[in-house]
Amino acid sequence: MDEAMQLDLTQVQEIYNLVVGFFVNYSFQIIGALIILLLGLWVAGKVSNWALALMQRQNLDITLSRFIASCIKILILAMVAVVALGKLGISVTPLLAMIGAVGLGAGLAVQGLLSNYSAGLTIVLSRPYVVGDTISVQGVTGLVKEVHLAHTLLTNEDGVEISIPNKHIIGEIIHNSHANTLAEVSIDIAYSADPQQACDLLKATLSGFGEEICQDPAPQVGIEAFGDSGITLGVRIWLPTERYYDLLYRANLAMFNALKAEGIEIPFPQREVRLLNPPAA
Repeated sequence: MDEAMQLDLTQVQEIYNLVVGFFVNYSFQIIGALIILLLGLWVAGKVSNWALALMQRQNLDITLSRFIASCIKILILAMVAVVALGKLGISVTPLLAMIGAVGLGAGLAVQGLLSNYSAGLTIVLSRPYVVGDTISVQGVTGLVKEVHLAHTLLTNEDGVEISIPNKHIIGEIIHNSHANTLAEVSIDIAYSADPQQACDLLKATLSGFGEEICQDPAPQVGIEAFGDSGITLGVRIWLPTERYYDLLYRANLAMFNALKAEGIEIPFPQREVRLLNPPAA
């Protein structure tokens, strides 16, 4: 029992001597490496923020600005890591070879993720849309809230967030209406009414919304079709996507009230029925 305890004490003493010797021999290198890392983190953050602020002052696209600022930060951190490893006496060349081999294997394992990142890079560089645009892709429509390398985040008036992987965007047909969404409304008026008067009335009603409704391009009103029960007037309005339904409902109510106030009839559906062989009296 004493011999076993003595052996354990000997092993603990050897480990203690190794730890003490390591810190005695490499303490200055470790402290220097930590100082380099901390200083590098601070410099990378400062330079990244400065570059982002500079690009924003030059009115560069916010998505591209954030991407460039992130790349600058990563590049500085990589350089700092190489210097810190050299301070510890670690050769970087074998490490880079190992990272390359691991990266190749990881790349084959996460091809889907890498395709998202490559598609995100294409979006950032080509900029088919930017933050604040309204896009329709893959059957969904929304306002672009954020553009990341892996995915694009859309939102709508209800606050619902839709995340679309970037690989499902590149190569697809994208409808970009910028900050607005087109609303198309159909209104029937009686054949006895004056369609020109009705069109002018609806245009005047919509112009009363001022800047709430997009005036460039201005709302369009005209005869869309000739129905069985009346003349169909088509109304096309560009509405801000953030308030689409709110403004659409208000515009519909305002147009209805305007037609009613001027006595312009909105007809009910009707059919004419004829008896070919009326029964005898």
